[in-house]
Order: sequence, then C-alpha cells, then structure tokens
Amino acid sequence: MAAPTLQTRVTPAKVWSRLLLLGPAFVAAIAYVDPGNVAANLTAGANYGYLLVWVLVAANAMAVLVQYQSAKLGLATGLSLPEILGQRLGTKRRRLYWAQAEIVAGATDMAEVIGGAVALNLLFGLPLLAGGVIVGVASMLLLALQSQRGQRSFEYAILVLLGIIAVGFVSGLFVNPPDAGEALGGLLPRFEGPDTVLLAASMLGATVMPHAIYLHSALARDRHGFSEDPLVRTRLIRTTRVDVVGALLLAGIVNISMLLLAASSLRGIEGTDTIAGAHAAVTAALGPTIGVVFAVGLLASGLASTSVGCYAGATIMGGLLKVKIPLLTRRVITLVPALVILGAGVEPTLALVLSQVLLSFGIPFALIPLIRLTGKREVMGIHADTLPLKIAGWTSATLIVGLNCVLIALTLGGQS
Repeated sequence: MAAPTLQTRVTPAKVWSRLLLLGPAFVAAIAYVDPGNVAANLTAGANYGYLLVWVLVAANAMAVLVQYQSAKLGLATGLSLPEILGQRLGTKRRRLYWAQAEIVAGATDMAEVIGGAVALNLLFGLPLLAGGVIVGVASMLLLALQSQRGQRSFEYAILVLLGIIAVGFVSGLFVNPPDAGEALGGLLPRFEGPDTVLLAASMLGATVMPHAIYLHSALARDRHGFSEDPLVRTRLIRTTRVDVVGALLLAGIVNISMLLLAASSLRGIEGTDTIAGAHAAVTAALGPTIGVVFAVGLLASGLASTSVGCYAGATIMGGLLKVKIPLLTRRVITLVPALVILGAGVEPTLALVLSQVLLSFGIPFALIPLIRLTGKREVMGIHADTLPLKIAGWTSATLIVGLNCVLIALTLGGQS
C-alpha cells in the first residue's frame, strides 16, 4: 500500500487549524441553554416526570439542522438571513417582518435578563430589579469585548460561560441519577392533556430559537468571510457542520439534563413550579453545594444569552432596516422591558415560560424563509440543499407550525 501523500496526511498543524475554525456555533448555541430553557425544562420534569423527554430530543435534532442551514447560507452567499430578506422584501413587508422579528428578540432578551436576576437573588439575596440592572451592566461588558477585541475574543468568553452552564445543570445528575428505564420511556412521543401541549410549545420555543437562526448566518460569515472559490466555501461548510453538531450536542445534553434532574429530584415536591422553588428543592434534595452550582449555572446562562440576544437583535435590525446602532446603546434600550417586568413584581418563572411560548410563534417566520433560500440553486449555487435536506427541513417546519396551531386552538378555547 502506498504511503499517504502530504495532501492526505492529517498533521497536528492541520488539526489545530481546523479547531481554530470552530466557534460561531457555540455562540449561537448559548441561545439554546438560556434561562427560558431552565424554566420550561424544570417545569416539564417536575410536573410530568419523563413524559416530554422526546420533545427535547426532537427539538434538538431540528436545531442542529436549522443552525447548520443558517451558517451555510452565510458562508455560501456572504450575506446574513436578515440581509437577504431585506433585499427581497418590499418596504412595507420588510418593516412588518422586522417588527415580528424584533418582538421575538425582545422576548428572548427579557427572559435572559430575568433569569440572571433570579440567579443573583438565589446566590446573594439581591432584589430582582437590582439583579436585572447588574445583569444588564455585565452584558454590556461582554458586548464591549466583542466591539473592541473582535469576535474571537467574544467567542472565548462565551465558551467559558457555556462550560459553567454545563457544569451547573449536569452536576446534579451525578448525585441523584435518573431512572434509565423511565427516561428511555420518555422518548415515546405523547401528550397528557392540553397543559402538556402548552408546555411542549414552550420547550420548543426555548430550544429552537428564532434569533439564533437569524444570527448564525452572520456569525459564520463574519468569522470566515466570503470566498469566491467554491472549494474554500465547501471546506468551510464542512467544518461548520462539525461546529454545529458539537455545539448543539452539548446544548442538547444540558437541556435534557435539566429535565432529567427535575424528574428525578423534584417530582411531586411542592413549589417546584418556579425556579426559586426548584432551586430550594434541589438544595434540599442534593445538598447546598449542588444548589450553589445550579444557581451559578443559571447566572452564567443569563449573562451569556442576553449578550448573544442583543447581538442577534442588532443583526436583525441592520439586515432588515439597514439601520445600525451601537451594541451598547441597543443593550440599554432592550434592557428596559425586562426591568419594568421585574419592578412590577411579575412572577419570574411565569414570565419566562410565557416568553418561550411567544418565541415558538416566531420560529416559522425564521425557519420557512431559511429553508426556501437554502434550497434554491440561484441563491446557494453548488451549496443548495440536497433532496434529503429539503425533506428534513420542510418536515421540521411542518411539525413546528402544526404544534403552534394546536397551541392557538387550546389557548383560544380556554383549555390551557
């Protein structure tokens, strides 16, 4: 057998160079482990045990698909999804589209600031409003890092926070492991009444995030640039596939761990329908150390995800309205609704869960245009979706829209 040529030999330098290309998907993945996920997943596990494990597995599989499609769109065209839509829509439709996307981004940001405020309350007893202000200021520092030191430094900071989040929400499972048989039984798709449909929509909205779909196309493009050489684009798209699978696999493990932790340690315990109550139950059941680690993970989730959410909102506005405002200015503006809710005394966990339901309605507006664009050869060239990818994309969109239609019917019927 002939010795491999230099071109086929995988050297340490090549491995390192490929690793350096990873990162944008891990920033986008923060959206999948934000405080809204915590509220929805803990509620699902505490109230219904392992029943809705299948929702998280299905949602994470769809998330891998759509985030890969979004990144591929940015690399193949050199444009973000909002920029392409901004070019194709008329003025009125473009503004209306921006309005719904901005509402979704605002709901995301609100959830993330609230979650961070709750974490500071659990850790230090700070009032929620004061905690919200601190989270806002800390997120400004993260965004300043992105503005002054560049995207790679921002990615490093987000990766550190993602690691803290993973430890915070997975560690409890080592103290009280879930029942393997019941967890596997949760992979069977089913509901138990209208409330579980509402909760499934909340979990879906918390897992497949519209603002992450808009953002990832810009993240990949901004990191790697646009190459006229199709071979270079193909190599970058292949590397991005690894980036997306690795990032979303980690996010999926964290999400499922939250539900399994609640199912194994919080089922049937009074007061676990709120994050504060769940934290108290976790502390009582698994010890104060795990309780502190849990709260630190929640804080890292809020800090990282609100920064990424603000970044996404700026991408949406710049692409659809062709208006750019400084990230720090935007941070101040978008912080206000969350502080109003915290100051008004709205129950934080309820606000988080309802924000995720709102997000689920925004998914089709991001997902359907993405699938249409990535399937068109005139847009993507040789990188247009293959038939299996098209089928998977449209199947995902159909399932998501169908679940939302059921949710609307239940809500209007007063059953949820």
